[in-house]
Amino acid sequence: MRKPHILMVEDEQKVSSINREYLEGQGYEISLAETLSKARFLLEEYTPDLILLDVMLPDGQGFDFCAELRQKTKAPIIFLTSRNGNDNIIRGLMQGGDDYIAKPYDLAVLGARVAAHLRRKGIEFAGCIELPPLSIDILSGTVTLECRQISLPPKELQLLCCLALSAGRRVSGEELYRRTWGSAEGDWRNIIPVNISRLRKHLGLDDASAFEISGTKQMEYVLRKVRFT
Repeated sequence: MRKPHILMVEDEQKVSSINREYLEGQGYEISLAETLSKARFLLEEYTPDLILLDVMLPDGQGFDFCAELRQKTKAPIIFLTSRNGNDNIIRGLMQGGDDYIAKPYDLAVLGARVAAHLRRKGIEFAGCIELPPLSIDILSGTVTLECRQISLPPKELQLLCCLALSAGRRVSGEELYRRTWGSAEGDWRNIIPVNISRLRKHLGLDDASAFEISGTKQMEYVLRKVRFT
């Protein structure tokens, strides 16, 4: 099954980087346009399944571009913008937008909105990461490890997804925090170790487990398979 393709039109590098990391971690394919002209070029190359659209861009307004998009595609359009007044929300929806999310927002909310709009469009997306005997169902939040079903809190699920997508490779605590909490600023040196410890406990990782999550003195973490079945 192919990955749903999302076009993100966003000129703020920090925002686009965090959103891209998170959504790719959810299993989506992302194309990024920092300007409307690049977005137009990308639309000539393919038809996205969903569009994330900022309002203020270097070469125009997302509101006007939304009306233009509606002449070319029926893909759901979600505005992501700091312009959160009622007038702006109404304008965005009247121009053809399907949803409007004001910055700052929780990444889990963004992920849920994206999944809901794709579902309404009829796109069935498994949203699973398979590392037998570990299986992660991103949409339901269910983890299966050696035939045991485990329900994880949202942040621990996102942490596990980040580690699983980089299985066998060290990931810094700072990167895990950025991809899970959606911010480059925060007390990640304390937050990440606590949540990694909780994740290990909820997964029941011990000497007999097929996987381990190990850390280094530099606060890098890696999920690796230690027993092959």
